[in-house]
Amino acid sequence: MTAQAMIVDGRDLDAQASALRTVSPRLHGCLDPVRLATTASTALDGSARDFGPETAGGRGGAYVRAQTAQLAARADGIRALLGLFGPAVRRPDAVVLDLLGGNGLVRQVNDRLGLIDAEILTCDGAPHMVSAAWAQGSPAVLQRAQHLVVRDGSVDGVLLAYGTHHIPEEERAGVALEARRVLRAGGVFVLHDFEIGSPMDTWFTEIVDPHSATGHRYPHLTRAMIEDHLATAGFGGYRITEILDPYVTTAPTREEARLRLGRYLTDMYGLVKAEAELGPEDVSAWAARRAEEIFCFTTQDGRRARPRFERTADGQWAYLVPRPALVGMAVK
Repeated sequence: MTAQAMIVDGRDLDAQASALRTVSPRLHGCLDPVRLATTASTALDGSARDFGPETAGGRGGAYVRAQTAQLAARADGIRALLGLFGPAVRRPDAVVLDLLGGNGLVRQVNDRLGLIDAEILTCDGAPHMVSAAWAQGSPAVLQRAQHLVVRDGSVDGVLLAYGTHHIPEEERAGVALEARRVLRAGGVFVLHDFEIGSPMDTWFTEIVDPHSATGHRYPHLTRAMIEDHLATAGFGGYRITEILDPYVTTAPTREEARLRLGRYLTDMYGLVKAEAELGPEDVSAWAARRAEEIFCFTTQDGRRARPRFERTADGQWAYLVPRPALVGMAVK
């Protein structure tokens, strides 16, 4: 279901609730009036700064530009994640919370590709991201993943992905507890992150931390940590697996697809220091080259994964950069 683009203040929870009442009574019905009234929108974590506008020292503007220019760049991983919800989201009025939804990428990809029928509510702790989500047609609510303004037992799926490591370590178990609280019986919690020591962890350490304005010193998770969070939250049934969650960019030529990947990475991670040093043209080639060096690894079944080109059905070139990700899937 594609919602209309609206201008909604990313800091104003009342305005967001009012807009939700208009565009989706189903999503509005999931909100808890008591929690809405008592939640302090200023009590946000570091992601609010990291994903704020450039004028405030953040990389939110560049992040949104990257998603807008290459909407399908992470579609394969999103497809895999949404597929894990299975029968839980096949009810005619099913709702999924995207807890770290940014500018609404998961909902926008789902709207375009029709991956699941459930309606997705974008949630984020950064006001700039919430404003951007509404502007791009994704209904959104400002809330921290560890303090949701959602009713008990009101949703069918909860997704925590693409930023789990931004949540303070001491509060991560609380996110799993909150996810279980808001799920209906039989609902599914999907928790995704890039494992400590993985290529993505290396990318953040060697590339994003030194070359972005915000830095990136957020410890990632391990398989044991994910299992502990799910068990501590009281989920009786859960499993942990690894998925491939690649970046994919397409263009008429191989080199253009490669450079689009470099531009995407530069904007996605706000690599402004590298761009200032190398210039707007050369930074794309540099980012692509560093990705080619870092995203080479051995998969769980012993195969060697590395960036590669493929032909698309319409004769374009696709450039795929593989990324392994850990995913925990738990049923209430």
